[in-house]
Amino acid sequence: MLLSAPGAHADGRSATAPEPAVTLSDKEAGKGGSITVKGSGWRSGALLMLLVCGQSSPARGVIGGTNSCANADGRAVTTDTKGAFSTKLPVSEPPVPCPCVVHVATVTGEEALADAVFVVAGHPVAALPKQTGQGRLAVLAATRLEGDGSLLTWFGAPPARRLVFTVGNMGSAPVENPVFRVGTAHGVYAPQWEERQWRGTVEPGRKARIELPVELAAGAHGDYRVSLKYGTKVLAEQPWGVGRPWGVTLFWILLCLVVPAALFRIGMAVVDRVRPRSAQTASRRGRRASPLAGATARLPRLRRAPVPTEPVPGARASGTAALPWFTPGSAPSEHSPTTKGHT
Repeated sequence: MLLSAPGAHADGRSATAPEPAVTLSDKEAGKGGSITVKGSGWRSGALLMLLVCGQSSPARGVIGGTNSCANADGRAVTTDTKGAFSTKLPVSEPPVPCPCVVHVATVTGEEALADAVFVVAGHPVAALPKQTGQGRLAVLAATRLEGDGSLLTWFGAPPARRLVFTVGNMGSAPVENPVFRVGTAHGVYAPQWEERQWRGTVEPGRKARIELPVELAAGAHGDYRVSLKYGTKVLAEQPWGVGRPWGVTLFWILLCLVVPAALFRIGMAVVDRVRPRSAQTASRRGRRASPLAGATARLPRLRRAPVPTEPVPGARASGTAALPWFTPGSAPSEHSPTTKGHT
């Protein structure tokens, strides 16, 4: 048996375009089973998210946002060229009581959604919160991003900030635990929306200061735009300039320098080991390899000191040593005559 539920669209299409619709193969199933979900009238090539959500109805939507859904067992599907799809969805119990729906919504691009009534067998059922009036939130002051980057963001960690703004309840009913949607867009691309729930109550005529976390992908840099949406209305937009993670660039530069140098050293060591060696080369290398040989060759040559000799008896005090074959007193002098040529 097929159940059909048309969904509201907010993508600015013409009135003649078909509305997104969802059909289910079964209206009731227990935990652990699966159902076939079919859709039509969606945008061509759109990425969709399928969830089983509690505390919901097609008329009021998913109360509490995706916090009321079984997010761990959700499925994603892409529509074909005609905007249709068909996929299996596991049945799981949402974190809040039924009434339940199968919630289908776009992930990127223009927002569109559709809900189909579904019963999770064996799951508790509770009445939906009563609507005593209609709360209407409006931003009263300019939004701003608070927080600074750390050393880790300089090395490519995800940049994170806090979106701070003040809202006032212009309606006649209190707004409890409002669910905002925070979108981040880079350049000309469409925002990527994420749900952020604020815990608290804004009474009629009162205001509240709200802080929501905003985080980008790792290594993100450039000019970004942070948007804040409540329901189908964009409340504020805030520019965010993210600096380039120069630590990553420095790391790659050092890597490009160190790795080739290390490979060159390893390659030269391998070549030096595998090439044949001659005896002359080995001896020359051995001499070069000895650090003491070069140091010894550069030292000045030391002269050996003369060995002192004992004085010969009878030597003159002038320092002239007596010849050994002359006896003292018989050595010829320059004034003593010789036998030859003496007159």
